[in-house]
Amino acid sequence: MKNIRFIALLLLAMVPFLYSCEGSTDVVESGTYQGTIDEVEADKNEIYVKTADNKVLELYFTDATTLTRNGETVAFDQLHEGGKVEVEVEKVGQRLDPIAVRILE
Repeated sequence: MKNIRFIALLLLAMVPFLYSCEGSTDVVESGTYQGTIDEVEADKNEIYVKTADNKVLELYFTDATTLTRNGETVAFDQLHEGGKVEVEVEKVGQRLDPIAVRILE
């Protein structure tokens, strides 16, 4: 009976994790990619960028991430769904760290 409770609690604890894995994103090699912003989550400083080859990059901005337009630094609120961007990313394990994001339009 204790084993059943333990297993039930373990499965219940996994629900939020499984829910967060619902979307499908891709991990690419370090480099520079161009694409369109699919989603902006301003409260998390996060964007999802869809590349020309239909990969979706999940990018959480760090304190070191630069965001520019025409060479000038701009605020995160300048990003919007459908916007064209060029992103320079570094692959760290199964995570992508955005080094630079350039707004192209």
